[in-house]
Amino acid sequence: MTERAGTGTGPGAGTGAGGAAPEAGAVARNQGLSSAEVARRIAAGEVNDVPVRSSRSTAEIVRANVFTRFNAIIGVLFLVILVVGPIQDGLFGFVIVANTAIGIFQELRAKRTLDSLAVIGEARPEVRRDGATTEISTSQIVLGDLIELGPGDKVVVDGEVEEADSLEIDESLLTGEADPVVKRTGDPVMSGSFVVAGGGAFTATKVGRQAYAAQLADEASRFTLVDSELRNGISQILKYVIWMMVPTTIGLIVSQFTVESHHPREAFRRTIGGIVPMVPEGLVLLTSVAFAIGVVRLGRKQCLVQELPAIEGLARVDVVCLDKTGTLTEGGMDVTDLRLLDGGDQAYAARALAALGGADPHPNASLQAVIAAYPPGGAAGWRARGTLPFSSARKYSGAAFTEPDGTDSTWLLGAPDVLLPDGHAALGDIGRLNDEGLRVLLLARTGRPLDDPQVAASVEPLALVVLEQRLRPDAADTLRYFADQDVHAKVISGDNAVSVGAVAGKLGLPGADDPVDARQLPPERDAMAAVLERGAVFGRVTPQQKRDMVGALQSRGHNVAMTGDGVNDVLALKDADIGVAMGSGSEATRAVAQIVLLDNSFATLPSVVAEGRRVIGNITRVATLFLTKTVFSVLLAVLVVCWQVPYPFLPRHLTLLSSLTIGVPAFFLALAPNKERARPHFVRRVMRYSTPAGILCGAAAFVAYLLARHHYTGAGALAAETSAATLTLFLMEVWVLAIVARPYTWWRVGLVLAMGVGFVIVLVTPWLQSFFALRLVGTEVPWSAVGIAAVGAVALEVSWAWVRRWDEASP
Repeated sequence: MTERAGTGTGPGAGTGAGGAAPEAGAVARNQGLSSAEVARRIAAGEVNDVPVRSSRSTAEIVRANVFTRFNAIIGVLFLVILVVGPIQDGLFGFVIVANTAIGIFQELRAKRTLDSLAVIGEARPEVRRDGATTEISTSQIVLGDLIELGPGDKVVVDGEVEEADSLEIDESLLTGEADPVVKRTGDPVMSGSFVVAGGGAFTATKVGRQAYAAQLADEASRFTLVDSELRNGISQILKYVIWMMVPTTIGLIVSQFTVESHHPREAFRRTIGGIVPMVPEGLVLLTSVAFAIGVVRLGRKQCLVQELPAIEGLARVDVVCLDKTGTLTEGGMDVTDLRLLDGGDQAYAARALAALGGADPHPNASLQAVIAAYPPGGAAGWRARGTLPFSSARKYSGAAFTEPDGTDSTWLLGAPDVLLPDGHAALGDIGRLNDEGLRVLLLARTGRPLDDPQVAASVEPLALVVLEQRLRPDAADTLRYFADQDVHAKVISGDNAVSVGAVAGKLGLPGADDPVDARQLPPERDAMAAVLERGAVFGRVTPQQKRDMVGALQSRGHNVAMTGDGVNDVLALKDADIGVAMGSGSEATRAVAQIVLLDNSFATLPSVVAEGRRVIGNITRVATLFLTKTVFSVLLAVLVVCWQVPYPFLPRHLTLLSSLTIGVPAFFLALAPNKERARPHFVRRVMRYSTPAGILCGAAAFVAYLLARHHYTGAGALAAETSAATLTLFLMEVWVLAIVARPYTWWRVGLVLAMGVGFVIVLVTPWLQSFFALRLVGTEVPWSAVGIAAVGAVALEVSWAWVRRWDEASP
C-alpha cells in the first residue's frame, strides 16, 4: 500500500528517463484556460455535467418500493374486500401501505447519508487556469481545461497529453491490459485510467456525456441494490412462492365458491383470507430496511459503502489481505539514521538525498521523511537532467544530476535487497534493522544511464537511510478481532519481508515470526495457494503478485477482502471479493473499491463486518418467519380444497396473527445485534427450517379446525370453528417465533411475551372480540386446541433440532 506512488522516490524534474531537462524559459509553461474562456464554455454548456451519483434517485426509490408484483396482488385483493366485506377484513391493505412508507423513508434516509459521504470522498482534480493550479470538483471541468496529473491520480475525463514527465498510465480497468502505458505529448488518455508513475498534464477533449469511458466508469461505480446473495436468494424464494400461489389460488377459488355457493360474499372473503398469507410481503421490505439502516450506521463512522451488497460481502469474508503501510502503520515516517557504506562521505550523501527530494514534485511518505530530514535547500547548485519514477515492480527510483562542479552523476534510491547483489556485506546489517521493524532504503550511484533496463545491475552503494514507521494505535485490537471471528489476516507488502514481519509481530499477528519473501513464491496457482494458506506475512510483493495471490486464495474457496490505498493495489482490489480503500488513498483505489474508509481508520473494518453479520443473520431469522407463514398457507389451501370445507380463516384473523407473530417481531429482530458468522446457501438454509415448521403449523391448525367442525353445530358454528383454529395457529406461530428469537436476551423474551399478551387482550376484550370475529365457545374445544398446539410445539422442537444438526453438518 502506498501514499500516492509507493515507497521510494521518483524525482520529476526531467522530461523522461535519462532525457535532458529544458533550460529555464526555453519552453513556455501552458497557462491553461483564462477565466473568461471558462465562463464562455460554461455558458455554451461545454461542462462535465455527467451526474456522479452514489445512490438511487428519490423517484427510483419510491417506484421500487411501491410498484412491486406483491403490492399489485395485495392491492387488487384489498379493493375486492372493500366491495364485499367489512373494513376489518381489509386491514392487510393498510399494513402494506405502512410497510411501503417505512421502506421508502429508510431508503431515503440512507440515500442522504450516502450522498453526503460521496461528496466527501469525491475526486477533486487539479486544473491549471490563468497560470495557477486550483482544485475543483469533476463537475466543474470544462472542455479544453488543462488537468494536472500525479502518481495515483485518476483521469476523470477523456483528453490529450499536453505535458509528460515520465508519465505512465494504467488502463487495465478499461482495456484489461495490466502493463502501464508510457504516455508522451499528443497521446490520448481515457477517463477511468490512472497514473502509476511520473506526472504531467492533459487537455480535456471530451467532457460530460460525450466521454463514453467516463459514463462507463460512473455506471460501474454507482451505488447498487443488486448482485447480492441475500437479495438474489430472496428473489429466488419469491419466484417459488408465485409458482405455488397460481395453482393453489385457482383451486381455492373453485373450492370456496362451490362450498359457499349460496354466500358469494363469504366465498370472496374466505378465498382472499387464503390468498393473502401466501404473500411474504414484508420480507423484501425488511431486507431493504436492514441494509439501509446498516448504511446509515456505517456512515456515522465515516465509512462510505459504494455498493450496498459490500456490507453483506465483507461479513462473508474469511481472509482479509492487509498492507503494512497505511493499514498497520500510519502514513508518516521519520528518518532515524543515515548509515554510510564503504567509507562514504556523510555530507555528500546528505546533499544527494536533498537533491532527490527537491526534484520530486509528488513526494510520497518515504520521501517526505527524507525531505524533512534533508531539506532541498541543502542541494544548492544540483540540476536534474533526467528522472526515473518509482515503480512498485522495480522497487526503486532514480534521477540524473549535474552537480555544482559540473560532474554528471546518476543516483538510485530504493530497496537494498533489490539493488545490492546477494551476499553483500551490508545485507547483514539491513537484516538486523528489518528484524527491529525499521524500514531501510539504499542510496547508491550507478554508472549506467537511467533509460538502461539494467541500470541497477551494478551500483556503488553510498548510504543506508533508516526510517521508522508509526504503528496505528488501533491496529492490534483490529487484528485481534479478526482472529476471534475466524477471519485470517494476511499482511501483503512491497517492503522487506523480515521488516514487515517485525511490525506485524509487534501487533500480535499469529505467524508473523515466519515471513515469506514473495520472490520465492511458486508461480503455479495451486502451489501458491498452499503457501498463502500457511503463511501470514509476505514481503516484496509486486502489484501483479498481489492480484495473483487474491486469485490463488479464491481458488481454494476463500472469500477475500483486500485493503489498499495506492495505485499498486488497484488490480488486487478490483479482483478481490470486497475491495476496501482508505479515504486518503489514490483516486484510482477509491474508484474500484466497494468500501471507502473516509477517516482512514483500519479500526472501522470490524464495524463493517459486524454490520454485515447483523444484516445476514437477522434476515435469515425473519425470512424463516415469513416463509413459515407462506408454507402453512399453501398447505391449508390444499387441505381445504381436498376436504371441500370453508377456508378456516377470514383475512382479519391472519392479519392479526401475522402482525403479532411476524410483522412486529420481525422489525425488532431484523435490527438487533447479531455476531453469527455469515454462511452460504441462504435459500437452502431458510427452506430447511421454514418448510417443516410451516407444515406442522398448517397441520395443527387444520386438525383443530376439523375437530371443532365435528363438535359445533347450528348457527355461529363456523365462527366458533374459526376461533378454535385461530387459537391453535397463533400458539404454533408464537412458538416458531420463540425458537427463531433464540438465544434469549431480556428484550427477546419480553418481545415474545408481549405478542402473547396482545393476543390475550384481543380474546378478553369484547369490542376487539367483535372487531376480529374471535370468540371461544365452551371449554372443551379451546382446551383441545391448546393441546393440539402443545403436541405441535414438541414436534417443532424435535424437527428444529434435527434440521439444526443437519445444517451444521452441511457446508
